Order: sequence, then C-alpha cells, then structure tokens
Amino acid sequence: MTQQIPVILWFRRDLRLADHRALTAAVHSGRPVIPVFIYDPLTQSLGAAAKFRLSLSLAALAADLAGLGSRLILRRGPALQVLRELAAELGAREIHWSRLYDPASKQRDMEVKSALQDAGFAVKSHKGHVLFEPWTVQTQTGGFYRVFTPLWKNVRNLDLPACLEAPNAMMPAAHWPVSDDLADWQMEAPMHRGADVLRPHCCVGERAAAARLDQFIQKHVANYKANRDLPGVDGTSRLSENLTYGEISPLRCWHAGWRALHEGKADAEVFLKELVWREFAYHLAHHTPEITSRNWKPVWDGFPWNEDDTPEVLAWKRGRTGIAFVDAAMREMYVTGTMHNRGRMIVASYLTKHLMTHWKVGLDWFAQCLIDWDPASNAMGWQWSAGSGPDATPYFRVFNPVTQLDKFDSGRVYTQRWIAEGQMDPSQTALAYFDAVPKSWGLSPRDLYPQPVVDVAVGRKRALAAYENRSF
Repeated sequence: MTQQIPVILWFRRDLRLADHRALTAAVHSGRPVIPVFIYDPLTQSLGAAAKFRLSLSLAALAADLAGLGSRLILRRGPALQVLRELAAELGAREIHWSRLYDPASKQRDMEVKSALQDAGFAVKSHKGHVLFEPWTVQTQTGGFYRVFTPLWKNVRNLDLPACLEAPNAMMPAAHWPVSDDLADWQMEAPMHRGADVLRPHCCVGERAAAARLDQFIQKHVANYKANRDLPGVDGTSRLSENLTYGEISPLRCWHAGWRALHEGKADAEVFLKELVWREFAYHLAHHTPEITSRNWKPVWDGFPWNEDDTPEVLAWKRGRTGIAFVDAAMREMYVTGTMHNRGRMIVASYLTKHLMTHWKVGLDWFAQCLIDWDPASNAMGWQWSAGSGPDATPYFRVFNPVTQLDKFDSGRVYTQRWIAEGQMDPSQTALAYFDAVPKSWGLSPRDLYPQPVVDVAVGRKRALAAYENRSF
C-alpha cells in the first residue's frame, strides 16, 4: 500500500520536465506524483508582465504533463496552508521542490520547510535554477566572490554533470485532487490591452525554449561577441525569458555553449561568461541579500537621488525623453516584454545619472514591465549601472546615449523599428507601442517627437557635480 501513497511535487521557477532534479527524484520514488503550482502571495506580488507570462508557461507545462498521463494541480493561497491541505487530501507524507535563492523565496521556503518537518513530513529540496549553488563555490580564503572575474576563472572548468532526461511517463494518482482553473486566476488582467500586444512576442514552453537555444547555437553564437551589442541585429540568445521560468535549465545552455566552443566557435566563451554572470547575481543574492533592496555599497546610502515621479521620470517611463536610444529601448519593452541588453544599460544609466533618480525606481518599473524579470539579475544590473553595486560601472562613467546610438545603431535600424513619430511609414512594431501603453497616457503616432527632457551634456555635468567630493 505504501507504493500507492503519492508524493507532492511543488513547481515554482522550474516549469519543465527535462533536467529537473526534483521531478526526477519524485518519479524515482516509484509512487504516484502529484504536480502542483501554488499561486501564493509571493507569486501574486509579481509585476503585471511577469505574471501574464507566467500564466502562459503554466498552461504549457500543464499540456506537457498531460502528455505523460499526469496533471498540473493549481491551488491558490499561502504555500504552507495549501501544501498541508493537499497532503491531508492525498495522505501524502513526502514533498519535493527545487530550491530558490533570492531572499524572499528563501524566507518563505525556510518557514514552509520547518513547519512541514515539525509536522512529520519528509521535505526534500533539490538544486534549482543555477549551474552551481552559491555555497559550493568559494574563494581561496573560504569566502564568497565579490568580483566576477575571479569567480569566472574558478568555475570555468568545473566538471558539471550531464542533463537529466525527461521522464517517459509519470505514475498517475488513483484519485486526482481538485484543481483551480487557470483562467479564474486572471493573471493577465493587470496587463489590460497590453496582453494582446505582448503575446505574439513570447516564446513559451520547454520545447520552444529548446528550439530557441538550438537556433542560437547554430546561427548566432559564432558572431556573438560583436553582435550581442547591436540592438538592431538578431545576435543574442534571448533565453532570459525562458530561464526566468525554468523552461530550460542553465545546465543545458552551458553544455550547448561548450559543444559550440569545442567545435571552433570561439565566441561561445562569451556566451558561457554571460551564463556565469547570471550565476554571479544569485551568488550575491544568497550571500548579500540586501542587493535586491538596498545599496550593495552602503557608502551610497546618503546619495541625494530623486525618488519621485517627476515629469522627467514620467517621460522616461513612457519612452518620451527625446533621447532616441532610451525611448526605443523602453518602447521595445512595452511591445515585447523584453529589452536588448545594451538598451538596458543605456536606459538605466540615463535614469540614475542624467536624471539623478534612484535605481530602485527603475528596478520597480522593470519588475512591472519585463516578462524576463529576475529578482537577482535585475537588481545586480540596476546597481551595476548606478555605480552602487558589485563590479559596477565606475560612478563617474556616464554613458552618452547619443554617441552610444551612433556606435551601436549607426544605421538607425533599432530606433526606426521602435519610434514611429516623424516617420512617413512607421513599422508595425513602432505603431504597436501605442496599442500597448495605457490610453490614459494620451499618446499617438501623429504626435511630434519630443525635445530632450534633459540635454545629455547638461545631465552628465550635473551627475559629475553631484559625485564630486563624495568618497565612493
């Protein structure tokens, strides 16, 4: 009879079947597996775009599980309460999940695990969405890495295991518990009309993620070093969207990059370094959790950043600063839910330096608008741009968004793709911006393109003056 008692598998940011340690362990128990996703308060707090994109991923996972004769059970409520109730319904005494490493998730998981273990449950957490767990890599003196390059040199030649295969079948339950209907959660509601604009640009599910990786390795990785900085060129992997929801594992990306490197595609090493940069973010989020909410360098705590929605900040949010590179990047985000990495650096530098606005204002706005929002990577990226974070761009380096555009989009392919004003025949992507943003903004492609809200030279001078005589 013991073999008929099911085990519970709690899905989180690991919405796939292959290379999934928790799933593999649950299946190897030889007992029925009950997959569950919990729409708990932490998940409900996600931004509009991330929540919408998560709903698409859940639907894809549910279909994949159905193909194995299984089901994805959906429940809403506090995680501990849901797991207790579900275990009581099933008579289950064993629960598996993949570990998470950001501060909020760790706090929730520790509380849930402690309470369940006190109640006599066998709780088994497994390595999650990282190549190496943060406590497994140390400096020669036994501490954690605060600088990226030594970390990269340490892990570059790590012998990482092969990816786990997806199961061919999963033992079904004799009686399936009741599940919520995903549509009833209305996860797309905060997006309003923007959901329909965003949807065609999403690459959803495990199979789509694997195909995206394969295409990148075959067509783009050989020229990745140069092309990844050109926003008008299809030169990046765009896998951040899929890594965010665990539709593909970083280990699968790692092995694909190494195969390409061994095949003579030297630029694959730059791709591998980008994967480790993501690991660095989680390494720091684990060891210095304040990175997600406070200045990583406390010396910045007294810096007089603006934290209000001034007219200039509102112009930044709306992609109407009059600075083409900034506006194009912001509009790309509203239409696709993502933004080219060079664009992210430019818009972050412009907000924190030219507009002298706190990086948390940008972080919070990105959390609402990005489908690839990631609690660790985004925090580290914003603090890098502001100068307050690890391995940061020097505080005195103020990107000039005009010369950056000349350097990385000299033919204006990118800006014409996303800015409609002033064009006789604007592209569909540029026009889609006006369908994506709130009607209350009152914007039209027939509007005149604005003059700069802050002249780039004036903004740079103001930032440098604010930095002067401060001990950073």
